[in-house]
Amino acid sequence: MKYQNGFLVPHKSAPLFTPANILNEDVCLPAAVIKKSALDNNIQWMQRYADARGVSLAPHGKTTMTPWIFQQQQQAGAWAIGVGSAWQASVAMTSGIQRVLMVNQLVGKANMQLISELKTQYPQVDYLCCVDSIENARTLSAFFAGKNQTLDILLELGVPGGRCGCRTTEQALTLAQEISHLPALRQRGLELYEGVLHGDNPQPKVEALLREAAALACQLERYVEGEFILTGAGSVWYDVVCNVWLETAKPANCRIVIRPGCYITHDAGIYLEAQDAIVARDRTACDLGGCLVSALELVAMVQSVPENGRAIVNFGKRDSAFDAGLPQPIAHYRAGKPRELAAKSIETTGIMDQHAMLKLTAEADVKVGDILVFSTSHPCLTFDKWKALLLIDDSYNVLETLETAF
Repeated sequence: MKYQNGFLVPHKSAPLFTPANILNEDVCLPAAVIKKSALDNNIQWMQRYADARGVSLAPHGKTTMTPWIFQQQQQAGAWAIGVGSAWQASVAMTSGIQRVLMVNQLVGKANMQLISELKTQYPQVDYLCCVDSIENARTLSAFFAGKNQTLDILLELGVPGGRCGCRTTEQALTLAQEISHLPALRQRGLELYEGVLHGDNPQPKVEALLREAAALACQLERYVEGEFILTGAGSVWYDVVCNVWLETAKPANCRIVIRPGCYITHDAGIYLEAQDAIVARDRTACDLGGCLVSALELVAMVQSVPENGRAIVNFGKRDSAFDAGLPQPIAHYRAGKPRELAAKSIETTGIMDQHAMLKLTAEADVKVGDILVFSTSHPCLTFDKWKALLLIDDSYNVLETLETAF
């Protein structure tokens, strides 16, 4: 019997037995899995952090593009879900998200048409996007005025050499004044992304940008009726964003919104390092109790041990992020039973499209058919390689299949 899309199975890690346990080889491997206990922990921890700081949380949904996860974040108290495109906004809206913060410019007639149709179909959803040029503002104004609709916008502040955003406060002020005379556009506040600032010690530059933004927000306040939205903060500097904006003069009726995304599954690489730095410098993060834990794992099988000191496993670049460090083994199973995994006894040293190469020490006992569990770094680029991920309990029983929408 074929699956409805014409294939025998719906995705590459499909469970073929019910109930299914990963370690019993009931699932086509490799598989990307999410531990439910860790996921729940991360959702609750970040929401507690935002609540403790008195700011709103708009998790960046592009990390997972998984509607089920969006819904869990909203149910836990997220003020909005952040997205980066009209398509992503449509996924969020159709999955029941009540406020969608598109931290990007809306350009192109088809994309505008999509948002217009979404606004018609979901009038209760609060949708916002960013603007950083008068050309884009005029195009948006003409399009949505022609639809008898109002588009809510945030001005974007950027940095020289960065990505989008007005490069100076003067440019932003001029743009806000010009937009105030255009129909169909409603200014709601100011957006930035401090994560484009890099270097050996970027924190002073981040803090300077945040202070500049707060001062600009005070000047933009006259163009915004009601609540002023001031938003920034990816997964690396959300504590610094809170510190600076909570202590700096800003519009009287100001909502500070932070937008971390990768916290949702955390990782054992770059975001572990970033979170360790946050906990080291932020008293609130220390006092909350617990912390973020890695929830996303890659489970694969040893398919060849072609020579001493070398093994090949059946995942590759088509299955996992590799831009911020190669996935590394964290657990070893044989016939469903755990085996000791000595530190550095098995190390991933190379990766190709469908193969990963492992270096084995003399003490490593690895055989064809063994299952290895890998941690990853930079979850965004693992999620987008899967049509579905498997939600599991701590014993690797499959609880649910989570479909993605990339």
